[in-house]
Amino acid sequence: MKRFIIILMSAVVLMLFASIVFAQYSDTGVRVEAQNEVNLRAYPGTDTDILRQMAVGVPYALIGQHEFFPWYLVADAVTLEPLGWVFRDIVTVTGNVANVPYLDIVVSSNPPTATAIQTQANQQNAIATSTQPAQTSQATSTPAFNVAGTAYNEINIRYGPGTDYPRVGVAQAGERFQITAYHTQFPWVQIRYDSSPTDYAWIAIDLLDIEGDIYSTGAISTTQFNLPTLTPTPAVIQSAGGLSEAGTSVSPELAALGNRLFSLALNLGFDPETSLFGSLYLMDLQTGEAIAFGNNVAYSGTSVNKISILATLYGTLDAPPRELLATDIANTMICSENASTNRLLAVIGNEDEWEGAAQVTNFLRTLGLDDSFILSPYTVDPENPPLPSEPISAPETSVDQSIAFPEVYNQVTVQDMGELLGAIYQCAYNESGPLIELFDEGTYEPRECRQMIHVMASNNVDGLLVTGAPADTRVAHKHGWIDDTHTNAGIFFTEGGDYVMAMALHSNQLDATGSRYLSFSTTLPVFSESSRQVYNYFNPDAPQAENREGFIPDAPTCNFAGTPLISDLMQPIWDE
Repeated sequence: MKRFIIILMSAVVLMLFASIVFAQYSDTGVRVEAQNEVNLRAYPGTDTDILRQMAVGVPYALIGQHEFFPWYLVADAVTLEPLGWVFRDIVTVTGNVANVPYLDIVVSSNPPTATAIQTQANQQNAIATSTQPAQTSQATSTPAFNVAGTAYNEINIRYGPGTDYPRVGVAQAGERFQITAYHTQFPWVQIRYDSSPTDYAWIAIDLLDIEGDIYSTGAISTTQFNLPTLTPTPAVIQSAGGLSEAGTSVSPELAALGNRLFSLALNLGFDPETSLFGSLYLMDLQTGEAIAFGNNVAYSGTSVNKISILATLYGTLDAPPRELLATDIANTMICSENASTNRLLAVIGNEDEWEGAAQVTNFLRTLGLDDSFILSPYTVDPENPPLPSEPISAPETSVDQSIAFPEVYNQVTVQDMGELLGAIYQCAYNESGPLIELFDEGTYEPRECRQMIHVMASNNVDGLLVTGAPADTRVAHKHGWIDDTHTNAGIFFTEGGDYVMAMALHSNQLDATGSRYLSFSTTLPVFSESSRQVYNYFNPDAPQAENREGFIPDAPTCNFAGTPLISDLMQPIWDE
């Protein structure tokens, strides 16, 4: 019994001791994340011990910064246990760093002990001296070809040793480079890189698996890099085919908005030079002007391509849909229910779902939307996907059909989906446009186009692009997503003007299972903020101050049978 009490008292002492050790660290509210796997070290300096790696995309607590070196002290976000030091230029920070105290500690591979904390003051001067390479004014030796670095993950290659220097390229995981020098003040190495105007570029040390001794290469200490004047990059925003008689010309104001939207996507991590990228299409429905970026990329059609099915279906109807068909329309466009979708394809194809898919593709071709198509019914049972009676190959289109790994049987571009929505809008409210002009008289009636818009405006998914506009904004939209691709396209009806917006975001990054995966925590801010910027462009006198949180309803509970919407779709006259 006495021994038990001693053990219990010892445990209590250890718990109190641990709480005393970590009580000195407070939660600053600042978080850091790594976009690639980066090393956490015992102390600032690339020749101090590597303790562990930061997991990609996981928020860590920032509990300290060094007063003299550009390094951050990272801790577990829950326990505030110090995990190590990381060079500040290779992590993303959320919060005000001004609130983070200056600290100067050595982190061990185990939680810091009282002895370690007490002796840190004696260790600091020695470590600070030993971790800083001797400085010289210029490279002092011929580049050593036996020193190399292999990229751990997808990383940026820059003109100079810091993230404030322009990017000259992107390295993929496994790509190997010759290291020609190291910087004496910053944890970066110089590599030979033919795509750079100077034939050299820089990569942060912790992003590379180093072979050989970098200190046997040249030592560079200069912080001023006289880079050659670069040829201006062509405008990224492309004017896109819209509804205006002026063709592809757009106003300077709309073009400027497009450039802001592209910069926003870059700043939020979606860059066409990397494995995270996206596309956007915007049409001003008053002027017909349209802009786009990334409209040369084909994406998996997801459920967004059900807009094409809806429009094709209405072209086959001689009267308003009856109750069962109206229910399938609503459940297809709002619930994204694939069994309902396939029943619509069967109606289009005279009881043949495959023929219905072919007719949808023919419909798109008639409109000149040649880069989008559907070749098969949607999958209802993943264990038994639909299979054609004869082999079908995906048609070649004019856009990139490989970079986003689009599904073979279902592909879209943001421009095609945007232009299709623009055509439905023209038919509904102007009684003109390609649906009226390119099909036989009476194939499409304005009432039918208004009902298409009405069902999409009943979409109860208040997320993605929708959250960039006020909650009472009427938005006729269709959402769709799979593991690696998130898409949304819609018509926005606002006081300052109506517009069409379509957006797709994609990731080629692999998760722990080796599959491509895209997180909603990554995409939702891009959708929402891009949409808010567009809404404020059209409504400068009543801007949306901030993005709404929004919500996505639980899909299994989605069924519109017997609702007022079904009665609306069955009406022979519809003026909304």
